[in-house]
Amino acid sequence: MSNISKGSLVLVTGANGFIGSHVVDQFLATGYKVRGTARSEIKGGWVKQLFEKKYGPGKFELAIVPHMDQKGAFGEAMKGTAGIAHVAANLVYDAATEKLSSPAVIPEVMATVRDILESAAATPSVKRFVMTSSSTAATNPKPGVKFTIKDTTWNQEAIDAAWAPPPYNAERRWDVYGASKTQAEQELWKFTREHKDIGFVANTVLPNGNFGPFLSPEHQAGGGSTATWVSNLYKDGLTYQKDIPPQYFVDVRDNARLHVAALTDPAIQNERVFAFAEPFNWNDVLHILRKLRPNHKFSPDMENDVKDLSIVAPHARAEEILKKNFSQKGFISLEESLKANIAHLD
Repeated sequence: MSNISKGSLVLVTGANGFIGSHVVDQFLATGYKVRGTARSEIKGGWVKQLFEKKYGPGKFELAIVPHMDQKGAFGEAMKGTAGIAHVAANLVYDAATEKLSSPAVIPEVMATVRDILESAAATPSVKRFVMTSSSTAATNPKPGVKFTIKDTTWNQEAIDAAWAPPPYNAERRWDVYGASKTQAEQELWKFTREHKDIGFVANTVLPNGNFGPFLSPEHQAGGGSTATWVSNLYKDGLTYQKDIPPQYFVDVRDNARLHVAALTDPAIQNERVFAFAEPFNWNDVLHILRKLRPNHKFSPDMENDVKDLSIVAPHARAEEILKKNFSQKGFISLEESLKANIAHLD
């Protein structure tokens, strides 16, 4: 079983993002050194300053990768690293993104995954690899429907809908996003099957909506992460959130810890780790926020109180990983995560 010892250098792509910055933070807190990528010095410079202040010099270094969709984009950045946490994504969900209306973007996403795997296979120092997948690689949210999600569950429904014949329109965006995540992760597993001698162990982490603290509200709170669903609800009331269906959440710190474990625990091999903490709907969120900030004025409850009834079979395995590697009894609760999510707001 491959092992990465503490003090080793690991690569984290997308280090300035909401999830990526927490993955960096957890690696540094656990005793690893990190090289993190960002698309420019302007986008990533604050990350270096933040982690040098928190952990001291020499623990974190910034690598600039302007265009992750170019051939060999991460090849130089991964030289000398023992492991890679591939968190960056060249397609994120945004209801206003026209690109998501057409499945033509999906092969681009798949090609980027294959390219970083090829670069990793050509880098002898790399012993382990973990990629951020998504809950939508397993299933779309299905409020009010009781069904079981297994570690073998794939979102074929999204693939079929995304690749259906035209016309291409806004209704297709969620399925195109889900299909891109599904087929990108399938591309990783296809690569490992085709290359038995790649020299590294691969795992994936499938998080649902990430809530929790912004490491730098100044640089992250206005971005497109799922944590802004909560902060925007706090500031502006229920608006676009009404169109976001009930589903599971995970605190971003737990998601990051699962990435660390998936890269460093030699017992985790060829696994899909499901970062699903607990289900929520927007009334659950509103009830907790009213409790946390009783003097703040919030939107009234939604009339439709439908719940996510899915059963996540791999949930217990993720809790086991958190307990073994971080001595946690379980996932961070929704209330604790929401409290951290709005900590920067008056």
